[in-house]
Amino acid sequence: MAIMITDECINCGACEPECPNTAIYEGGIEWTWAGGTNLKEVTLEDGTVVDAHEKQEPVSDEFYYIVTDKCTECTGFHEEPQCAAVCPVDCCVDDPDHRESEESLLAKKIHMHGE
Repeated sequence: MAIMITDECINCGACEPECPNTAIYEGGIEWTWAGGTNLKEVTLEDGTVVDAHEKQEPVSDEFYYIVTDKCTECTGFHEEPQCAAVCPVDCCVDDPDHRESEESLLAKKIHMHGE
């Protein structure tokens, strides 16, 4: 599963630099698939192909957020999600709407970064 940031976030920013996938962004900030990855282009679920450097709309305007499709729960990098480990208010939690196996998280990591 991916990690999500709840609305208890105090916008301290401790989580952002810890993410090996650059999947965490400050509220209101546009994000890119390429940021922190080796991706050049991405095929979306509907089959649309987008340039990985193309800016995407923020997921949240109010507090830090995690791009679910870039989150690997730090699989392949660390033994536990680093955002949750450093969060002072415990608002980086499992996202019940996005459950993934360890194998699929590792496959996502390899897809974004290579082996």
